[in-house]
Amino acid sequence: MTKTIGYRDWRWLALWWHHFFLLWSTIDGQTRYSIPEELKQGSVVGNLAKDLGLGLSEMFDRKLRVASEAGEQYFSVDAGKGELVVNDRIDREALCGQSASCVLPLQVIIENPLHLYRIEVEIRDVNDNSPNFLSKERNLKIAELTAVGARYPLETAQDLDVGSNSLKSYSLSKDECFILKIKELANGRKVPELVLEKPLDREKQNVHQLLLTALDGGSPVKTGTSKIIVTVLDNNDNVPVFKKALYKISLPENSQSGLMIAKVEATDADEGLNGEIEYSFAEHTPETLLSIFQINSATGEIFLKGQLDYENIAVHEIDITAKDKGIPEMEGHCRVQVEVIDVNDNAPEIVLTSKPSHVPEDAPSGTVVALLTARDFDSGDNGKVTLQLPKDSPLTLKPSFSNNYALVTKSGLDRERFSQYNIEITATDSGSPPLSSKKTIPVSITDVNDNPPVFAQPSYNVYLKENGVPGSILYSVSASDLDFGENAKISYSILDSKVQDVSVSSYVYINSDNGSIYSMHSFDYEKLKVFQIQVQAKDQGSPSLSSNTTVHVFILDQNDNAPSVIYPSSAALGSLSHQRMPRSAKAGHLVTKVTAVDADSGHNAWISYRLAEATDASLFTVNLYTGEVRTKRAASEQDDSSQRLLIEIKDDGEPAQSATATVSILLEDGLHEPILDLRQKVAEPGKKNGRITLYLILSLASVSVLSLVTFLILTVKCIRSSSSSSGSCCTRRSDCDDYKNPNRNLQIQLNTDGPIKYVEVLGGDMLSQSQSFRSCMSPMSEYSDFTLIKPSSTTDFKEVISVLDASLPDSTWTFESQQK
Repeated sequence: MTKTIGYRDWRWLALWWHHFFLLWSTIDGQTRYSIPEELKQGSVVGNLAKDLGLGLSEMFDRKLRVASEAGEQYFSVDAGKGELVVNDRIDREALCGQSASCVLPLQVIIENPLHLYRIEVEIRDVNDNSPNFLSKERNLKIAELTAVGARYPLETAQDLDVGSNSLKSYSLSKDECFILKIKELANGRKVPELVLEKPLDREKQNVHQLLLTALDGGSPVKTGTSKIIVTVLDNNDNVPVFKKALYKISLPENSQSGLMIAKVEATDADEGLNGEIEYSFAEHTPETLLSIFQINSATGEIFLKGQLDYENIAVHEIDITAKDKGIPEMEGHCRVQVEVIDVNDNAPEIVLTSKPSHVPEDAPSGTVVALLTARDFDSGDNGKVTLQLPKDSPLTLKPSFSNNYALVTKSGLDRERFSQYNIEITATDSGSPPLSSKKTIPVSITDVNDNPPVFAQPSYNVYLKENGVPGSILYSVSASDLDFGENAKISYSILDSKVQDVSVSSYVYINSDNGSIYSMHSFDYEKLKVFQIQVQAKDQGSPSLSSNTTVHVFILDQNDNAPSVIYPSSAALGSLSHQRMPRSAKAGHLVTKVTAVDADSGHNAWISYRLAEATDASLFTVNLYTGEVRTKRAASEQDDSSQRLLIEIKDDGEPAQSATATVSILLEDGLHEPILDLRQKVAEPGKKNGRITLYLILSLASVSVLSLVTFLILTVKCIRSSSSSSGSCCTRRSDCDDYKNPNRNLQIQLNTDGPIKYVEVLGGDMLSQSQSFRSCMSPMSEYSDFTLIKPSSTTDFKEVISVLDASLPDSTWTFESQQK
């Protein structure tokens, strides 16, 4: 049964702590102070900082505090001086009762890191309590014929002081019939007894008034008194006599109310009313006993009325009186000693000596989290306590001494997995059956910057149209950090790199808070097609952690360039060409060829030619793809000699861009075609230059045959070196050599039903575009429409091809790049 801690508890607690602190002092050089009780508040106990070897600033920074097992904080620390001072009134008698030694154990706790110091404060007794009798007056009735030597036990005085200040002796006022004797019991207790020294004479003095004085050993001596009134009675010669002067019984503390615990029995030699006996508790019996026990006045049976509690009082001593009914009444006395046997009726308790401290997640094994004490008010095995933690707990208990424990880390902690642990500690005693209790201690794990920011993607591909508005957002990257607080706050920055020998920060900037990337100016596809941005995400931890990602920016072509006329040459008001044509020209005669280029790419650079205006539209036609101007029919005499053609050159962009070229054609009579004139000159052997012309024709034929053979050989080599080449070859040896690089194999296959217009394949180093190759792929033009750029393994080339492929109508691409 658990009750409020009383006098005996403090005594037991003080002795328990004293014993173990003495044991600990042999191990840890314990600090001990000794002070008298009843010191004024603020009185200095000792210089704690000096004795523990701590500086004043260290005491403040590490939050030094004092904890007491007594619950009441009798002491505090003056942080300015480092002194341990009295915080409240200290009454030794309330703390330790009659214990010979009174020691208050204190735990001095400092944090960062958590550490425990144990100190003792011995409370010395001062003579501040006088001996005290519960009854200030005692009435005795004694027959005048009582034999000399009869003894009458008197009430003992109580003195709360101990040692030399405790009760030492009794004295009795002078009386010719009575003297005082002191009887010492087995437990050292002294009981005063009134002894009849001379026969009483009722007729001479019927009342004797005595004064009993109790004296302590203090200096000065303090006393307490009780008045004894003895009434002398006539007749009734014999007093009741108990069979035993002392009855000893033992009872378990869980005995049920109503149980008869003992029966006292007394006899009286008189007869009649003089021999009838009534039993009662002595007059000075305290209320605590009267609330627990009761006696049958007729039979002397003693019953248990209340509840026993070993932890409160282990031994009860009851004075019993037997009185007869004679005149005068005669009484006899005996004592009943009830020893309470402890049973396991108190569950163990877990008391936190210090509040749980926050633990960083990188704390090493053995870091102290909290200090606690296990206690059980039972005795013996019933009071032995063991503590247990769950098997999967990351913390463990480390015993310091006796029932004091430190809750320490056992293994690595990870706040990202568990930010708080609710540690359930089970305390179990060794009683039969054992009792247990549980206490949950919340332990918060503080964050350490052990996780770098992580981007949502290892790299990003951004497709940006050229000619964008400066300051517009290009893309937003994001990173996350598993840490908490400042350790999870992320700032973004762009690592310095070069784009065409210019710092990338000249092209873009990033919002450090949200990772949004903005353009510094408008991009021109014709000048810059692709570049990289290295973005770094850094947290605010200490030290900070970071990670990087790459943003690949692909500039997409827009139709921002009109076709530019190469031939005829440009003029301020357009392109003008003056051509002559024989009036005898047949249908399909090549008059001239208009040539234009477009700086754009893809379908934006696909050029078409159209005859917009003509003097006679029935006479001339313009090839849609090549720009060749030919006659639709043979010229006649009716045709005007001066013909004007306005040719529109238009790209395939959206919206389309266009340019115009003007061709002026003069029809002349007698003007022959160059090849016909050549034939006529060869047919005239008699002319002066005929032989020279023949030699020129033969040389031209030889060169043509040789060129054809060389072309065929190159074609065969291209076919053998390519597994699927059906319509492509290089026009320069340097071009072909590059693709025969032993470290790389590039194969491009084009399958198309119509003429190839324009294709651009991007690859290789995104920041280097210095190596490009031209190839004739159009069956209707001598100019190249196909640009190849050296591929690279650092880029997802297929992704670029897929973007370009979407802009090529009716075409099928097969791309293959292998590292060898």
